[in-house]
Amino acid sequence: MATRLKVTVRYDGTDFAGWQIQPGLRTIQGVIEEALAQIASRPVRIHAASRTDAGVHALGQVFSCDWPGSMTPERLGEALSKMLRPDVRIERIEEAPPGFHARFDARGKRYAYTLDLSLHADPFLLRYAWLVPWPLDIEHLGALAQRLVGTHDFAGFQAAGTAVKVTTRTISSIGIESSGVVAPCDASSLARLVFHGDGFLYKMVRNITGTLVDIARGNQPEGRLEELLASVGPYRGFTAPAHGLTLLEVLY
Repeated sequence: MATRLKVTVRYDGTDFAGWQIQPGLRTIQGVIEEALAQIASRPVRIHAASRTDAGVHALGQVFSCDWPGSMTPERLGEALSKMLRPDVRIERIEEAPPGFHARFDARGKRYAYTLDLSLHADPFLLRYAWLVPWPLDIEHLGALAQRLVGTHDFAGFQAAGTAVKVTTRTISSIGIESSGVVAPCDASSLARLVFHGDGFLYKMVRNITGTLVDIARGNQPEGRLEELLASVGPYRGFTAPAHGLTLLEVLY
C-alpha cells in the first residue's frame, strides 16, 4: 500500500527550466521524479505547492507524492540525496494523511525578492539578487508596498498565459529587511522584500517588485499601483528578473 508523503526541498533554480516537467529540458520536478522512479522501480508522480518559474529558487518548496515502496522516510531521504545533484537538496520527508495535497492544502506562502543596490555587479550575488544600480529610496518603496497589503483583485499584476479565473488574493504583509546571501557583510548593499500571503498569481511577486522599483526610481507615477489594482489584466509593465525571487516557505 502506498504511503502519502510530504517532502520539503530547497534548490538553486539557475540551471533549471522551472519546476514543471517540460520535454527535453532540465526541471526540478523532472530530476526528482527520475530519482524516485529509479529507487522505486516504477514511476512516482509528485505535486508541488508552487510551480516556480525558470531561474527562481526555493528554500522551502513542498511536494506531495504516494510512495509505493517500503523504505522509511529517513532512508528515502538519504537515497534521494545521494542521487540528486548539489543544486537540489531534500530537507525533510514525513508521512502525511492520505488526502494531503501540497498545493491544495497550503494556507499561505512566503516569498522573498532580493535587490542588490550596488553600483556594480557582485559575482557572489549574481545568481540570487537583482542588481538595481539606480538611486532608490527604500523607505519610500516600502511605504508604496503597504498600499498592496490586504485583500484585492490582483488580476492587473498577473502575467498572461494562465487559466486562473479567481484572481482575488490576500497579502498579509510586505516587509523590507537587510539580509546577506553569501555572508552577513553582503547585507549592506541588499534589500529583501518579503511577501506573506494566502497565494500568489502567475509572476505576481515579480510584477509587483518591478512596479515598485519603477515607481521608486521615478519611471512611473505613484498612481500606477491603483491603476494596476483596477485593471482586469494581464500585467503591462516591467517584470523583475526571476533570479532575485526565492520561495521561502509554504504554510499549512
